[in-house]
Amino acid sequence: MLTPTALSLDSWLARLEQLHPSTIELGLDRVCKVKDALGLAPDFPLIIVGGTNGKGSTCAFLEAILLAAGYKTGLYTSPHLLRYNERVRIAGHDARDAELIAAFEKVDAARGDTSLTYFEFGTLGAMIQFIEAGVEVAILEVGLGGRLDAVNVFDAEVAIVTSVDLDHMEYLGDTREKIGFEKAGIYRAGRPAICADPAPPASLLGHAQEIGADVHYLGRDFFIQRETGHWTYRGSSLTWATLPLPIMAGAYQLGNAAGALAALETVTVHLPVSEAAIHQGLATAQAPGRFQRISRAPDVILDVAHNPEAARALSAALQEWTIPGRTLAVVGMLADKNADAVFSALANDIDAWWACTPDSPRAQEAVTLAAILALHAGNTPVSVQPDVIVALNEARNAAHEGDRILVFGSFYTVAAVLDHAATQQ
Repeated sequence: MLTPTALSLDSWLARLEQLHPSTIELGLDRVCKVKDALGLAPDFPLIIVGGTNGKGSTCAFLEAILLAAGYKTGLYTSPHLLRYNERVRIAGHDARDAELIAAFEKVDAARGDTSLTYFEFGTLGAMIQFIEAGVEVAILEVGLGGRLDAVNVFDAEVAIVTSVDLDHMEYLGDTREKIGFEKAGIYRAGRPAICADPAPPASLLGHAQEIGADVHYLGRDFFIQRETGHWTYRGSSLTWATLPLPIMAGAYQLGNAAGALAALETVTVHLPVSEAAIHQGLATAQAPGRFQRISRAPDVILDVAHNPEAARALSAALQEWTIPGRTLAVVGMLADKNADAVFSALANDIDAWWACTPDSPRAQEAVTLAAILALHAGNTPVSVQPDVIVALNEARNAAHEGDRILVFGSFYTVAAVLDHAATQQ
């Protein structure tokens, strides 16, 4: 049998999936214990990004701007689409297998008999790599919630909550107020607490004020003004005008970009960035799987939207980008997602549906998904094809000139298409 030090990255990841009895176990005690055993005490600023939707895009904006400003950045995100290496980026590049394996070995040696989940292992491993690489600033994306998420063992110089809506309710609660309190757990006393949700729950604001965080939220403390071909950010002390519109499609991306700029405005003394760096970062930031067009004739759009708020944003993006033909949708979702509310948000935007089954043990079966979809589809045709790629090919065959195809509903669904596209090149 291979010893842990002889394992490949794929073998390590398989091992991590087996080390803890459950995929998710919220709580910081175990992670803190191992963090202390490792002596992880980053001396560079941390930006922590939480929220229901928009985390990945906000992280992409921050990384792109800070790179353009000349900083050596660290970025930790999840989940990945094709390779685990995507989760850990240093100076704009995915971590190499050897770096990830070396970090996992250190975590494994330090944990003793303390059990860690896959995500907790990865979080500590990412910080090891950032410290050893000598990054100047690190951006950490919350995995789930905030208050009890592994990322929260580290104190942020500034923390951002992008939005608050209903998702992961079995862990976070079944109302925006309950979820908002969990999200606010990443805020720290005396430090900037950004919220890019223009209607933040009272629980989020109340917790931030109770601990003495410096609260800034969209529509009260910082503002967006969209103009023809550009936009303006107006904050508490700075205004950046004639900013380029993000290349990531959807008007909602301005809210994510504004949240990133608000965070940078509040830490400008520690992390100064030029207006030129902001322009360059906004114009280049990309997050795969967020209204991403991967081919033309017909256009194929990928989006990881999997909850009601994301579905509403996706609907708005589809309506914003008008086409002469139809919109055909390939959808695959996980069983714990609110498919009913997602389909309600998108029903009027889709002209034909293909329900499929993502490659995940948590996937909703295509037949079950189609039955939920039928409640909203009316006279719109609904087809069932368990395989994601076969469903996409059927949609392609049905497409006419001027049509587009939307593939959405899960990271797993989008990953299957990206992986297939990579093999065709």
